[in-house]
Amino acid sequence: MTNHWIDIRNADVILVMGSNPAENHPISMKWVKEAREKRGAKLIVVDPRFTRTASTADLFLQIRAGTDIAFLGGLIHYAIANGRFAKEYLVNYTNASFVVKEGFKLPEDGLYSGFDEAAKTYDKSTWNYQEGGDMSGKSQAGGDPAPVAAKAPSLLPANVAYDLALQHPRCVYQMVRRHYARYTPEMVEDVCGVPRQKFLAAAKAPCANSGRERTSAICS
Repeated sequence: MTNHWIDIRNADVILVMGSNPAENHPISMKWVKEAREKRGAKLIVVDPRFTRTASTADLFLQIRAGTDIAFLGGLIHYAIANGRFAKEYLVNYTNASFVVKEGFKLPEDGLYSGFDEAAKTYDKSTWNYQEGGDMSGKSQAGGDPAPVAAKAPSLLPANVAYDLALQHPRCVYQMVRRHYARYTPEMVEDVCGVPRQKFLAAAKAPCANSGRERTSAICS
């Protein structure tokens, strides 16, 4: 998590993954307990081991060791596929709308664009943003449009191409969506060993409790 431990007490769902606060961070566990007692917060624990923290969880998912990235990929896929993310924040305060240079390739085969097999190095010339300013509405990638901001993102670098509707096929949002499309509940079950329905329960809870009025905390 990126905020203070005490802020856990304000959470409605707490996802503990790669951590064992009951034994390793007992002071932080105090705030987990307070959130559960005063807010009715749900505790979800993802860990290869059945820890002391896991013993108190509302939902415990025992994944195979070393498969945490696949599990997290599944969470990202679920949030994107179900529109469970803060679109306004994404458009205005992240690089989601920035358009990547033509020729950049995602690592479908394990390698990004520009790999030199002989030298075992990358030519990173395509690893950057395209120039060109506002491209909103000029190229559609399908799917539901995100809300369009009233102005360009506040942290926009000079002369970077962007699409505030997040529909350009080479905008960062669309590339992330395509990259994580493979992380289905079925893939998570196969790789992590977690039953599909149990994974879906763990994915739905934080997404359903993330917004202006309710909030989730992830402790790792």
